Order: sequence, then C-alpha cells, then structure tokens
Amino acid sequence: MAIEPIGASAPEPAHRAHWGRVLLLLPFVAMIWVSSYDRVEPTLFSVPFFYWYQLLWVLLSTAIIGIVYLLEH
Repeated sequence: MAIEPIGASAPEPAHRAHWGRVLLLLPFVAMIWVSSYDRVEPTLFSVPFFYWYQLLWVLLSTAIIGIVYLLEH
C-alpha cells in the first residue's frame, strides 16, 4: 500500500483540452492592432480614446486571466 502525500491529486490526462487558453489571445490581438485605437475621439472624461482603451484592456486582461485560471484549476 503506497502512501500519497497530503494534497496530492491524480495526474491529469494528457489529452485534456485547454481551449480556455485561446481567450488569452484577445488582449494580445487588441493591443497589437494599433490602427484600431489610434485616435483621439471619443473621449471619456476628457481622456483621449487612445489612453482609456488601453486602460480598459488592462482591466479586461485581468478578468480574462482569472477566467482562464479558474478553467484550468
């Protein structure tokens, strides 16, 4: 009889799909495609679109990473 360490879990099958990782491409594509947000209008509280769009993606990226983490664990 083998003794397993506390907190040990069964190994994951090698064929398990990690489709949730595709979500991680969204922020990458959104930031690499500069021509889609390279403008001043529309402004939000006098902040040009260029800046608030990037800040929005910082927050969205955090949420997406959290979702992928929950899907993986």
